[in-house]
Amino acid sequence: MAHAIALNFEDGVTRLIEARPGETVAEAAYRLGINIPLDCRDGACGTCKCRIASGSFESGDYLEDALGPEEAAEGYALACQARPTGDLVVEVAASSAACKTRPQSVTATLAKVARLSPSTLAFELDVAGAFGFLPGQYVNLTVPGTRETRSYSFASAPGTDRLAFLIRDIPGGLMSGTLRGAAAGLALEFTGPSGSFYLRDVKRPLLFLAGGTGLAPFLSMLRHLKAKGTGGHPVHLVYGVTRDADLVEVDTLEALARDIPGFTFATVVADAQSPHPRTGYVTDHLPAAALHGGDVDIYLCGPPPMVDAVRGWLHAQGVTPAGFHTEKFAVSGTAAVPLKRAG
Repeated sequence: MAHAIALNFEDGVTRLIEARPGETVAEAAYRLGINIPLDCRDGACGTCKCRIASGSFESGDYLEDALGPEEAAEGYALACQARPTGDLVVEVAASSAACKTRPQSVTATLAKVARLSPSTLAFELDVAGAFGFLPGQYVNLTVPGTRETRSYSFASAPGTDRLAFLIRDIPGGLMSGTLRGAAAGLALEFTGPSGSFYLRDVKRPLLFLAGGTGLAPFLSMLRHLKAKGTGGHPVHLVYGVTRDADLVEVDTLEALARDIPGFTFATVVADAQSPHPRTGYVTDHLPAAALHGGDVDIYLCGPPPMVDAVRGWLHAQGVTPAGFHTEKFAVSGTAAVPLKRAG
């Protein structure tokens, strides 16, 4: 049986490949012209050492000098020996350029644009065939008529031919200004998928923290969990915005809460004058139960002050989560400025 492998390189580029029955990770990559670091091919040198971020595999035969038992326990493997027994996400210790590959370039067609609030637009792109990515990742979308790109996280589940995104409608913004009046059928180009902010195997409770259009990757993750399940682990999302009018996709979250056993969410509005039942910051509304005494994987996507505030809050609580994955984004007056991903 063939298995999908997502090769995630150090520069954030992801290439999705398929391993034929019996192939090692290295054999599958080389067959497709992706030259991941490799030397001996016999499990003796350790050059092809990589980390299996998720999925199951047979580790094969190798010398302890090439891969120690502590490294193996942490999920490391040798690409020349590891054979997938399920779909894998593999973290390659090299850049995509060094491995003689590059992000996938795709021409898509604008399917529709919808205004969700005075500050937020949603748009959908049609692509030829199902497009693979890891839930939580993003693409770099080229602004039509320019060489400028903007980075947007998928809001849709992986493996479909219609891709959904959220975008902050910025006065004077290049991409938001283009999409605001765009008609269906507009050709748009993007490269990707990219990013190290993606949902890993669910092994414990999950806590999702979203700020503004940082909700998008969580919609992708939740839609993925709806299809694949949570393994019985609870999932809690706290979604914070600045003003009441910025709250979007609440109906979608309510539907997902009905469809995903154990999924709950809360919305928070920062504006102290808001009539919303929860005002202030996300950290004001993090129930202790959602931290599970540190036995939790936290995913956080929002502007830099939010990310820093949550880090500080966790430190003050004396809680070190089992996993802590973050994505920062910033927005300027004329453009979205990506740190890792722009909103």
